[in-house]
Amino acid sequence: MEEVGMESAEKIILRWDSTASEEARDRMIFEGDRSEVDLYLRAVDQIQHATIDSSSCAGDKVNAAIQIAMARLEDEFRNILITHSSPLETESLLELTTLSTDNSAEFEECSVEADEEEPDRVLELPEGESSRRARSSVSYKTTKSIREVDLIPAEAIDDLRSIAERMIAADYLRECVQVYGSVRKSAVDASFWNLGIEKLSIGDIQRLDWDSVEVKIRRWIRAARVCIRVLFASEKKLCEQIFYGLGTAIDDTCFMETVKGPAIQLFNFAEAISISKREPEKLFKILDLHDALLDLLPDIDVVFVCKSAESIRVQAAEILSRLAEAARGILSEFENKVLREPSRGTVPGGTIHPLTRYVMNYISLISDYKQTLNELIVSKPSTGSRYSGDPTTPDMDFAELEEKSPLALHLIWTIVILLFNLDIKSKNYVDGSIVHIFMMNNIYYVVQKVKGSPELHEMIGDDYLRKLSGKVRQEAITYQRATWVRVLYCLRDEGLHVSGSFSSGVSKSALRERFKTFNAMFEDVHKTQATWLIPDIQLREELRISISEKLLPAYRSFLGRYRNHIESGRHPENYIKYLADDLENAVLDFFEGHPVSQTSRRR
Repeated sequence: MEEVGMESAEKIILRWDSTASEEARDRMIFEGDRSEVDLYLRAVDQIQHATIDSSSCAGDKVNAAIQIAMARLEDEFRNILITHSSPLETESLLELTTLSTDNSAEFEECSVEADEEEPDRVLELPEGESSRRARSSVSYKTTKSIREVDLIPAEAIDDLRSIAERMIAADYLRECVQVYGSVRKSAVDASFWNLGIEKLSIGDIQRLDWDSVEVKIRRWIRAARVCIRVLFASEKKLCEQIFYGLGTAIDDTCFMETVKGPAIQLFNFAEAISISKREPEKLFKILDLHDALLDLLPDIDVVFVCKSAESIRVQAAEILSRLAEAARGILSEFENKVLREPSRGTVPGGTIHPLTRYVMNYISLISDYKQTLNELIVSKPSTGSRYSGDPTTPDMDFAELEEKSPLALHLIWTIVILLFNLDIKSKNYVDGSIVHIFMMNNIYYVVQKVKGSPELHEMIGDDYLRKLSGKVRQEAITYQRATWVRVLYCLRDEGLHVSGSFSSGVSKSALRERFKTFNAMFEDVHKTQATWLIPDIQLREELRISISEKLLPAYRSFLGRYRNHIESGRHPENYIKYLADDLENAVLDFFEGHPVSQTSRRR
């Protein structure tokens, strides 16, 4: 660049003094012809060189020119920034974050080492070369998930850097940084709020109802990816393009001045969630938040790598740790709530208890987060030994499940305490038979939910599933004994024969009484158990078949042996009220959950 004489340099600077010239106030140098831009910069360079060896009298004149020039350059710097600083479009930001195919902490080197002999005084670099070298010598790492965008055109960046290096050389660093920070911070703030992040304190967030928080968590995850990987990363790149090499950590200072507020606001939300009250319904959103932050952590370490950003990196790591601890605490609280769930009312018809549905849906969702929780849950559950001497607490020996992961043991333990609680609730039924229908229904539901989830099935394992299936069969057998043994007892031969030997004959009065007792007992069971409900069609059918296989052959045999004795007497229809087919049809009414009057249409 051709050097400008001292006198000419002063004239050029004074011509663009906005305090003295209306033309200077109305026009911006960097919006005009490039020759005017180059001429002005050469004039500034000449004035700055003159400060080195000027006399005291001349020095006052030079310093006055420098002040005028710096005021002008500050205005030009601000104008260029404002012209090119508008909020980024939200949709384009979101699209960029979906392009990432590798979210691992794998790094790519993006640096070209600067010349070790690069002079400290950037004014001695040839014009244009300083900008190119600055952009090429930016030394940083980036993860593959970071998607930087060009916030300002390259030509404008060259101009901003040209101005910045002259302002910094003239000890106007503070003014330069302030202008940059104020303009770019406004642009970053606008982009940040466009992503839907509200300005809420930690206290504000903790006072929100959980449904509202869930919506905000989904929004936060989306916004955090955009902020870290695009918005903040691009801002960091811009600071490096303009300020790198112009002084110690100036680019870092400008970067933190620009993004610190939004970054703190961003992480305060996650922090508020991490220290909120531990309640079971929060687990899955907390895990979503944990996974999102864990995924972003390598990007956070890269974007906020500078020393002045250490507090941001530390805060992110601490939040991640607290989210992990919250997840562990919530799982423990969930187990305790399942164990202590206090409802005492019975569910109609012995069907599936709401607690069973809730617990099984919950642990099915837990299995969806198996990968994360396997890393977070590293200790076995505290079982009955924790409540030693407490008869209301189940105990369980995990020795035979040693090969299971701690998470799997927690899930099995949850099922154990669920069934323990259900067994306590079953005692509230007056009818002893429905107790077994209730337990059979609920255990069977547990088995089916486990089988229906491949992840859950894998963790629970076939061995424990076989145990549960054995409990289902045992409850069915115990139900049949409790209900049908006394009914079938009416169909025995004992007590029907008159004195001595079989050939002596049958007591018709005893036989009539026996038929009347059977009819009454069967009708009572039929009327009652038609209102009981086995929701699973296959289980319901299997139990009906099992009942029929015991009831019908016994009744046919009894009827075959004694029918003639009743029919030879008066009013046989008062005693033989059912044929075997009638009983078979009546069994179809059982466990439908409706009164007999609604189901008797089958017969």
